[in-house]
Amino acid sequence: MMRVVFAALAATVLAAPPAAADPLKFAVVPKAMDNPFFDIARDGCMKRAKELHNVECIYRGPIEHEPATQVQIIQDLITQRVDGIAISVSDVGAATGVIKAARDAGIHVITFDADAPGSAREAYIGTNNKDLGRALGDMLVKTQPHPGFYGMVSGGPAAANLNERIEGVREVVAKAGWKEVSGSPTFCNDDPTLAIQQLNDLTTAHADLNAVIAVGGWPLFVPEGYRNFVDNNAERFKSGKLVAVSADTLPSELLLLKQGYVAALVGQRPFEMGEKAMDILLALHDGKPVAQIVYTGVDRVTKDNLREFSK
Repeated sequence: MMRVVFAALAATVLAAPPAAADPLKFAVVPKAMDNPFFDIARDGCMKRAKELHNVECIYRGPIEHEPATQVQIIQDLITQRVDGIAISVSDVGAATGVIKAARDAGIHVITFDADAPGSAREAYIGTNNKDLGRALGDMLVKTQPHPGFYGMVSGGPAAANLNERIEGVREVVAKAGWKEVSGSPTFCNDDPTLAIQQLNDLTTAHADLNAVIAVGGWPLFVPEGYRNFVDNNAERFKSGKLVAVSADTLPSELLLLKQGYVAALVGQRPFEMGEKAMDILLALHDGKPVAQIVYTGVDRVTKDNLREFSK
């Protein structure tokens, strides 16, 4: 009788399905979680992780743009032994050491949106930022063919991706005869409200200002505040003496473009960045070769092609 019982138990054990492996944990670390641009990257990450089944997307970053806090979050992820990390780097100098620490711990690290090219990161996914800056310059020249004076608003002064955009803008508009005003660029540290204030400061300080360029979409992320800025300068905007061009194509920005509050947008593809981050981290985990640089492209949008783009 005992033999029968043991045989039955053995058969049950043999027939039991294998236990599911723990999912791979890949973290996406934005510059700031209060920036809606990164919400879209998060959505791409979550979608792709579900499609890959045994992958979990962990989205964690500073609430506001704080490079030191970003470094601490990455250190915490190293301690938690995640399998991979994708970082939008706030400050290259601050992040380089912690990226090396992650690699030394056997954790795969890539960057997205904002790179740290001199670090130990294994790949970068995102925009060719010099090209994005050039595209912003091109859109300004097309929407305002008569050269004049311009000012720029940027995010963090140590963000390599934003500095490349600034260089790209300058490269194009200088050839077209544009001149940059003193005090430009301003740095809002990814704070939309501060970005709007800085636009107001530029237009107040320079009565001859003919264009404002936001190399990131911060001022347009707060539509009501941005509309107030334009309305406060209504005569200059309506006469065509002043135009605005901005990076990014988030829904709030597309609405402002449709309503005539901004002349042109140059969009990135954050959803695709989030998707590709999961793919590349998985490939690295599996020992497969990956491209060191993956550019996701840009979109140029004006009222003329807004409907087609929105589709």
